[in-house]
Amino acid sequence: MATLKDIAKKTGFSVTTISRALNGYSDVNQITREVIHQAAKELNYSPNVLARSLVMKQSKTIGFIVADLKKESAKDSFMFSSLCGVSDALSSTDYEFVLLGASTSKQQNKTYQQICVERQLDGVIIQGIQAKDSLLQEIISSDIPCVLFDLPMEGKNIGYVTSNHQESTVDAVKYLCRMNHRHIAYMNGTPDVYVSEMRRKGYEIALLDAGIEVREEYIVNGNFSEKMAKQTIIPLLLNHPEITAVFCASDLMALGVLQAAKKLAIGVPEELSIIGFDNIILSQYATPPLTTVGQSPYDLGLAAVRMVINLIEGRKSPPFIETKNELILRDSVAFCEKK
Repeated sequence: MATLKDIAKKTGFSVTTISRALNGYSDVNQITREVIHQAAKELNYSPNVLARSLVMKQSKTIGFIVADLKKESAKDSFMFSSLCGVSDALSSTDYEFVLLGASTSKQQNKTYQQICVERQLDGVIIQGIQAKDSLLQEIISSDIPCVLFDLPMEGKNIGYVTSNHQESTVDAVKYLCRMNHRHIAYMNGTPDVYVSEMRRKGYEIALLDAGIEVREEYIVNGNFSEKMAKQTIIPLLLNHPEITAVFCASDLMALGVLQAAKKLAIGVPEELSIIGFDNIILSQYATPPLTTVGQSPYDLGLAAVRMVINLIEGRKSPPFIETKNELILRDSVAFCEKK
């Protein structure tokens, strides 16, 4: 394996000059830098990442911590799409990333600081953490740059990325209102989660704007679970046969509502219209295909990388980045003929 001394022998430059050129120091002129890089390439030189991190005091490694990995997540492409965004954004930089699951027992027995130090992380991107998680206070107290998905926290070393949950929910529910629906139920996720709060506010705003009373009995929680949504919606539809539409805070829950409608022999969309949220891959293959609010987790991943690198390198960065969602019309909504 080639060393700095081999490059020095080939080029005639000192080991110190070669080291500074390969590590990007500005005091090495461009011609010298090009000669050294060319020699390194010809010799198949590979830098010692650990040694470089000790010298530069940076590992050039970012941690992507996912806190909500579970079996049902396999149906939800959100995490994978955001991971692709992170990976693609980092491909044009000299940073690498490691994927960590915060829900594993091994990670649960370690503090946030321990995880970061052991992995020599320069910065962290976290998806799936909730405001009640004990990990959050550790993050706030830490000096390690961190970007959160869908959790509004701001500070010197903290930022977050999100989408326009409330606004896009308003658009979706108003679409149901324009389709003549007046009895619209809301399948919420987990009540104390930020996105659930934003989407519930959007649901209520849309109804009030349309002159429709918000009825608490029409609001149920499915905990972002297909199975739970199915179990929860069945008694609601049986007790309130006047309901003609359900807005769901996730596509997985919308799939659960679809199953419940089939079990109850309720036609979709003829008797019951359904809208989901997220535009996961399965939503377009449902029967009927789901009308849904499409997020772009890929773009959220790109934005998270830009923000965390700015925080790591001390550049000015906005406290948060918000992407825009899109209402995707498919076949699970129909005009309501009921008066």
